[in-house]
Amino acid sequence: MEYVQLNNGVKMPYLGYGVYQVTPEECERCVTDALDVGYRSIDTAQAYRNEEGVGNAVTKSGIAREELFLTTKIWISNGGYDKAKASIEQSLNKLQTSYIDLMLIHQPFNDYYGTYRAMVEAYEQGKIKAIGVSNFHPDRLVDFCKFTDVVPAVNQIETHPFHQQSDAQMYMKKYGVQHESWGPFAEGRKDLFNNPVIKAIGDKYDKTVAQAVLRFLIQKEIVVIPKSTHKERMAENFNVFDFTLTEDDMKTISQLDEKESAFFSHADPKTVEYITGLGAV
Repeated sequence: MEYVQLNNGVKMPYLGYGVYQVTPEECERCVTDALDVGYRSIDTAQAYRNEEGVGNAVTKSGIAREELFLTTKIWISNGGYDKAKASIEQSLNKLQTSYIDLMLIHQPFNDYYGTYRAMVEAYEQGKIKAIGVSNFHPDRLVDFCKFTDVVPAVNQIETHPFHQQSDAQMYMKKYGVQHESWGPFAEGRKDLFNNPVIKAIGDKYDKTVAQAVLRFLIQKEIVVIPKSTHKERMAENFNVFDFTLTEDDMKTISQLDEKESAFFSHADPKTVEYITGLGAV
């Protein structure tokens, strides 16, 4: 495993297992499989409604807590100091842990400054080891960094070969914020798994398209959290530390960047209406 040191000194694995869209019913089994494969970083969120499954799997695994890196996120409906503070305790209980390694503001909506104050308080109390944000575009991130006492350690944003977020990463590096990718495979959009350019590069190393994509992002110093409900795919995604893409390989994949989301824009009012209307968790 390769690690990155966050701006507060905490070490975070470059590769983790994400449980977005993993149902509560199958989450425990999936996380158990991921831990068995070798994953030690697990990414969940209040909005995924599967924190309990993660907690059950981690507790039953018998793996020492200090070997694990658990991430969760505060949802919009828990925005503001009081609600966020209560939700942090709820997440700790659901995850069955005395501390969370990384907690993020899930979306840049509602009173996220109040949310962050609650996170900073929990961070100072040792209940959270690192705090950060998710889906903050560069303008929001810069504003946030300038008006908070604790600079976010991580910004988790949509990042994949078709939307590489180079400009966003430039600002993250400027302010000491680690770039983390959600959707490293673009959830299969644009027929990513059959992309001939990436496939040709993967074939050079006897690797799949998925493995080449993960290696590309990791070499760009981006943390990745691929998700699969199939153990053999989990193992495949985990096996990306035994090869290195050349500079030419990196440049070739870089040319696939379309510089726009494969999903939606957080700057679109209709998107904001939709996301903020998803309800409480």
